[in-house]
Amino acid sequence: MARGGINKALVQRARQALLARGEHPSIDAVRAELGNTGSKTTIHRYLKELDENDPRQTGGQQLSAELGDLVARLAERLREEAESELRAAQEVFATERTSLAQQAEQDRIRIGEIEQRCAGLDQTLAAEQAAHQQLRDNAQQMLVELARLDQLQRDQQVRLDERAAQIRSLEEKHQHAREALEHYRTSAKEQREQEQRRHEGQIQQLQVELRQGQQTLIIKQEEVLQLNRDNERLLGEARSVQRERSTLQEQLARQSQEQAGLQVQLTRLETLNTSLLEQLNRAEAAQVELRGQLEDARTRRDEQAREHQQAEQALHIALARAQAELQLLRAASTEALKTAPPAETPTTDD
Repeated sequence: MARGGINKALVQRARQALLARGEHPSIDAVRAELGNTGSKTTIHRYLKELDENDPRQTGGQQLSAELGDLVARLAERLREEAESELRAAQEVFATERTSLAQQAEQDRIRIGEIEQRCAGLDQTLAAEQAAHQQLRDNAQQMLVELARLDQLQRDQQVRLDERAAQIRSLEEKHQHAREALEHYRTSAKEQREQEQRRHEGQIQQLQVELRQGQQTLIIKQEEVLQLNRDNERLLGEARSVQRERSTLQEQLARQSQEQAGLQVQLTRLETLNTSLLEQLNRAEAAQVELRGQLEDARTRRDEQAREHQQAEQALHIALARAQAELQLLRAASTEALKTAPPAETPTTDD
């Protein structure tokens, strides 16, 4: 009995359907018409019985059973070999595709790591650049402050020079006042000596002159008192100016110390700036190297992808070639069945 539910009636319907479409009812064609079910030996036996019982088949006994079995076995062997080669090619293709996929995944992971390192270096570079810019700004501010202190020092020096000039002017005025007072005293003494040597006969005249002299003396004494008061006031102003000068000199000394400290800080900042510039150059060189590695990895990944595509295309071509050869073998087998010479049917006893 037929396996899988295949019987003679099903084989007959499939055979008639193939004949109605103008196709040769071979074993493979009948089996494909039945949905690729059933044993080829059973299908061959049913086809043989149908050919023997069909009065329309004049050539039903033209091909011996041995030749039919041989052709069927040959076709089956060709199909199995083709399927075996196809499975082997598919396994090789699957293995290569898996290997290429793993390599591509590793490349993607490596590229991701390199990109992360590049991003970290970019952040570090941005931070270094920001710190460098901050140091530049601080240095610029310190230079501005140093220039302001220098200007302030020059202004204070100008003020000190002006105060010193004022003091010298006051001292000269005081000296002139002293000289005028001394000259007046000398003149008054000489005038008194001359008046004493005058003739007594000129007493009235002398008294008049004495009165005039006394009035003049009073006026001169008032002038002397005024000069003394001016002298005391000028001395007070001179002492005040001297104190201001001492204060300005102390401020100038402190500013000189501050300027020296700022100069030391500026030197230290310049040293730090040089170190940061060296670190920045090293970071930029490392970034360029990592970018080169990233480009190399991307190039290798593209090459592997192209090789993978070429291998896949080659496998597809090999598969198509194997399928074409299988079709050619099937066609050759069918043509051989059609053109085979008639053979005598062996006599068998029922």
